[in-house]
Amino acid sequence: MIKRLLRVLLALLLLLVVAVAANTWRQGSRQIEVPAVAGLQVDAQAVAESLAVAIRARTVSSADDAALNADQFQALQSHLQARYPRVHATLKRELVGGSSLLYTWEGSDRQARAIALMAHQDVVPIAPGTEDQWQAAPFGGEIKDGYVWGRGAWDDKANLIAELEAVEALLAAGFAPKRSVYLVFGADEEVGGERGALAIARLLQQRNVKLEFVVDEGLLLTEGVMPGLAKPAALVGVAEKGYLSLKLEAEATPGHSSMPPAPGHSAIAQLANALSRLDRQPLPGGLTGVAAEMFDVVGPEMSGFARVALTNRWLFGPLLENQLGQGASTNAMLRTTTALTLVSAGNKDNVLPGRAEAVVNFRLLPGDSVASVTDFVRRTIANDAIKLSALAGSSEPSRVASTASPSYRAIERTVRELFPGTLVAPGLMIGATDSRHFEPIAEQVYKFSPVRAKPEDLARFHGTNERIAVANLAELVRFYHRLLQQAAGG
Repeated sequence: MIKRLLRVLLALLLLLVVAVAANTWRQGSRQIEVPAVAGLQVDAQAVAESLAVAIRARTVSSADDAALNADQFQALQSHLQARYPRVHATLKRELVGGSSLLYTWEGSDRQARAIALMAHQDVVPIAPGTEDQWQAAPFGGEIKDGYVWGRGAWDDKANLIAELEAVEALLAAGFAPKRSVYLVFGADEEVGGERGALAIARLLQQRNVKLEFVVDEGLLLTEGVMPGLAKPAALVGVAEKGYLSLKLEAEATPGHSSMPPAPGHSAIAQLANALSRLDRQPLPGGLTGVAAEMFDVVGPEMSGFARVALTNRWLFGPLLENQLGQGASTNAMLRTTTALTLVSAGNKDNVLPGRAEAVVNFRLLPGDSVASVTDFVRRTIANDAIKLSALAGSSEPSRVASTASPSYRAIERTVRELFPGTLVAPGLMIGATDSRHFEPIAEQVYKFSPVRAKPEDLARFHGTNERIAVANLAELVRFYHRLLQQAAGG
């Protein structure tokens, strides 16, 4: 009897192995095959010098003071006018909200939906005390060792310069688009984009403009970031997470610390218990939505067990979700994240405070909402005495752009032509971009630029030693040039 049972179990195991192996083999590449294209001949040094000048403009933005560094934004825009004469002679240029720029390149087909390329002029400040850790002056705009160094080199002046270089080159070649093309360069993206991108989107909406698609900053051309994937991967952001900061307020009777209330009843204890509950109970998530779509595309390209597991999620799903949930960046793809960011209570060591408050930040996965997350928080902390209120700046998760649309296919084809051997897959943008403001007027919104990034480069984003390779900067110009050729017609 035992031998028969063992034979049955062995047979079932062999069937499972065969099924897994067959399914793994059956899941072939989803990459489109296109011939490589040399692309535009680019004077990489001249483009690098243009970016270097742009970096020297200290365009740090402020949420409270719209006029902060207005002279620096003016210096940047004066450089753009001098460097790109054809753009400024041919395209309509408008200033919106003080320093944000909108360029309009009229197409010959007024019935066709327009397209928009986006970037932003502003940058984040340098963290105090880190200035001497830079290998080049943060606002020096130095070109050395094959890189352009400085704040904004990556985020996001490289895209701004590359887009203008591409349009300048197209104009020089006599290219005339069928679709109208908008260039949108906000001046306050780093503080929410309401004076810039949002105002521009509303202006275009008033003009009854409909966009086929938008391409803004976002995910990158990664190398060595995904374990088990040897090839470079261009991850095209098809959605971005929403944003919600909730303030939690607990109140209790103030008094002397020598006569504390029963355990758990002080303002601090109530708040601490609520925060502990939220920290220990993350929102539910899983390999669904954009994450599932990304791994559907990337899985067949991987090697070893990673390929087996990702192409057989019906079997290995729980294992994968557990593994991915251990890493901060991969966990963020699976669920709405919870981050305890601010706590405040008390003003003297021997006084029981009558009030304690904290802020918890959530980045909302598409499918969740501000309302559903707020409801989750109420149920999790299970204390009606704690007051909840949303801070200003909340936003819902974006729509998910289609990977079956002609616009996604145009991006995919352009990458595959100019970066042979590079995989293209959809991805989820964890942070916020200006492009979210264009959802009311755009059919599809994508967040991608072909900035090459290895694992060691990721800390440069909003960090120290921000830089971009001169050769990569030329690749950005070729990418936007080729994308406009294919998507705007001519």
